[in-house]
Amino acid sequence: MVASWLSENQLEPVHRTTLEAAASDIQRRTFDLLITDATWAVSNALQTAVRARRSPAAPTIFIGDTKDPRATAASGQAMYLTRPIELAVLSCFVSMAFMESKPVRRSPRKTVQRFDALVNDMPASIVDVSAEGLRLELARVPPPYFAVRIPLLGVAVIARRMWTMSPSKRASTLWCGGALSHNGAGSEEAWRSFVDTVPVAGKAGVREMPRRTA
Repeated sequence: MVASWLSENQLEPVHRTTLEAAASDIQRRTFDLLITDATWAVSNALQTAVRARRSPAAPTIFIGDTKDPRATAASGQAMYLTRPIELAVLSCFVSMAFMESKPVRRSPRKTVQRFDALVNDMPASIVDVSAEGLRLELARVPPPYFAVRIPLLGVAVIARRMWTMSPSKRASTLWCGGALSHNGAGSEEAWRSFVDTVPVAGKAGVREMPRRTA
């Protein structure tokens, strides 16, 4: 049920029904969030896998019939959700986990009037920007690395997908946070110029934005 709900909300769950399969995947994969039965939290196999995993900072949500102090002791930073599960509460926990696990922003975010953009040549909208990345609204989850082009300005950069979420339960689109990655100096300079000159949403006195060639 949890995996189905995550899929419906544009996330990418990897569902494992045995402790052995889960422990193996935890060691092999990078991931953003671990959701596990609380009885697994105290197992040696899971503890070993968590310590060796490639995503050491990923937050954890335990699900149990009652709050198990052993599970809490095993990972004091984890959140605990008791059965029966309410999807609204689970949604809140998942959102909080993603918010708390985001890296500290090195530059301020700037909410902008939506700009048409292309993500791997598919239509998208830019919602906000910073010197190091952007938030997009688009129809589906992009690959781990993707190209963003703003045809109006001739700005083009490569971004790494950092997170995705649905802005609301009924939304037909999703939000995606991306961090600039694997770009040359010229592309990053063009992006910073765009961020510096693009007006804040709803702010009067719009400055003329420079046009650049690709």
